[in-house]
Amino acid sequence: MLRSLSKLPLGARPWAPQARHVAVLRHDWTRAEVAEIYHQPLLELVYQAAAVHRSGFFDSKEVQQSTLLSIKTGGCGENCGYCSQSQSFKTAVKPTPMMKVDEVLEAARKAKDAGSTRFCMGTAWRGVGQKNSFQHILTMVKEVSSMGMETCCTLGLLNAERAKQLKEAGLTAYNHNLDTSPEHYPNIVSTRTYADRLETLANVREAGISVCCGGILGIAETEEDRIGLLQTLATLPEHPESVPINALVPIEGTPLGDRQIAMGKGVTWRDMVRSIATARIVMPHSMVRLSAGRMEFSQEAQAMMFLCGANSIFTGDKLLTTANPKFSEDAAMFEVLGLKGKKPFSGNTAHLRPAELKDEDLAQPADAAMMAAARARGEGPREVAF
Repeated sequence: MLRSLSKLPLGARPWAPQARHVAVLRHDWTRAEVAEIYHQPLLELVYQAAAVHRSGFFDSKEVQQSTLLSIKTGGCGENCGYCSQSQSFKTAVKPTPMMKVDEVLEAARKAKDAGSTRFCMGTAWRGVGQKNSFQHILTMVKEVSSMGMETCCTLGLLNAERAKQLKEAGLTAYNHNLDTSPEHYPNIVSTRTYADRLETLANVREAGISVCCGGILGIAETEEDRIGLLQTLATLPEHPESVPINALVPIEGTPLGDRQIAMGKGVTWRDMVRSIATARIVMPHSMVRLSAGRMEFSQEAQAMMFLCGANSIFTGDKLLTTANPKFSEDAAMFEVLGLKGKKPFSGNTAHLRPAELKDEDLAQPADAAMMAAARARGEGPREVAF
């Protein structure tokens, strides 16, 4: 039986901050270890995460401002139970055609002028389909990159050839969230598998594009599912360059949105702090992004999230189809908290992988091992009533 790590003296715990502590990059975290970290008394967890965040890799006063724009909204054929853009559900979101290149570039210029250093473009579809649409996206990536901004896309499933083309166009990062644990995932979406998502991440890594990958809290998951998600991310061949932590924004008409509205309660600031702090400890060199749902938390709660390791936010009036703090509101918060914007990064992700890992190893999704481990624990999809 595993000895309880929480009963060890602080300095004896493998993740605990110590004098002159430098966070150690690990890719062999077990669920039990991640659970021990996650379930600590809250202030102890915050202290440890804050110490890791201040161990020298990041400037703890720097927070990157990113802007996300939906360049093609609605009409998606996937059935993600939280998404207002799925054609499977009746929501207020109506399908719109892809934005014109000039419109996207104007939005990028506005974001840059307001302090954003990363500009992310999102589309509502299963994966890149029509050649013309993809060519427009490649043009957008090239033009935004020429502004000196980091470029990010979230376009759904991605094959190796398309990933290579995006890299050649200058793409910095590709977002493709795992959403939740492997065990809970089938309860959330049935039109694509966890293996599909892991394969896309492998294609992105192989192309030399930074991976942006995280999950969502408030989608009928348990704390064990949150732990499972974080452990999965922390055992990828290369840690994600960015780890978005989202809180569900309930949209009427979606199964998960209706469920949360009926319950009358959503994700708490404590849920967010626990997940962010644990992510910071097990992925010490990754950007941890405070993402969707941020408007639901007070400035004081967000301050706690920054303290324990969040060092990136999405800023701008809208986050895909949901409301988000305005540029001016975030500028005022930065002033109050003494935060400053972070400059764009080089795109090199060697700091996120073990020293012995070769470039060719980045194409290995490790999905078989992850899923086999879940089966060995006797864990499978659970029935969840939405």
